[in-house]
Amino acid sequence: MFDASATVRRSGRLAYDTVMDPALYDAWYDTPRGRWIGETEFALAARLLDARAGATLLDAGCGTGWFTRRFAATGLAVTGLDTDPKWLDYARTHSDASLAWIAGDAAALPFADASFDHAVSIAALCFVADEARAVAEIVRVARRRFAIGWLNRSSLLYRQKGRHGGSGAYRGARWHDAREIRTLFAGLPVKNLRLRSAIFLPSATRCAARLERILPGVSPWGGLLLMAGEKI
Repeated sequence: MFDASATVRRSGRLAYDTVMDPALYDAWYDTPRGRWIGETEFALAARLLDARAGATLLDAGCGTGWFTRRFAATGLAVTGLDTDPKWLDYARTHSDASLAWIAGDAAALPFADASFDHAVSIAALCFVADEARAVAEIVRVARRRFAIGWLNRSSLLYRQKGRHGGSGAYRGARWHDAREIRTLFAGLPVKNLRLRSAIFLPSATRCAARLERILPGVSPWGGLLLMAGEKI
């Protein structure tokens, strides 16, 4: 859930002007705020996926691969997919050779059915033109579990960054509430759906960290809404 003031968007995925490049995006996760937000979001997704070491995982809309590398560090065999070759090049040169990086569209994944044990996408589909199709594609290529995250319209983050078309890194993003996210899974071959949220106070202060520990993930007010489930 990156935040910067000099970003622009194109349809399909993240796109940045000359001020914002992959290195700057990735470096944000090394800041105290970026590290706390990234690790909190990763912990939620990892807990819901409950993937065992050695399992295969697709990260759809991987960007620079921060989450991809983080999942790989847990022993998973991870593939990152994104539409932007510049960002994929950055991901390749800043990761272990065991990780695979594929250019592709989340709404038309270049993989056969059930190609991966698990699939994940963190706040990337907010910028994909055909969001419902992308959800169906992620479910299609997963064999066991999936976890897909969205920006939450019922959150403090939305009030700060999402209104009137969004500001900074959130310009052009689509924000959803819990009901809208549930409708995206209607008719798909899934079961045991669980909707959880994280990042209730995006400031990343001590108070934010304390609130994150107190509020249950079922509270639908975090900046990130994550839907996880199993493939039928």
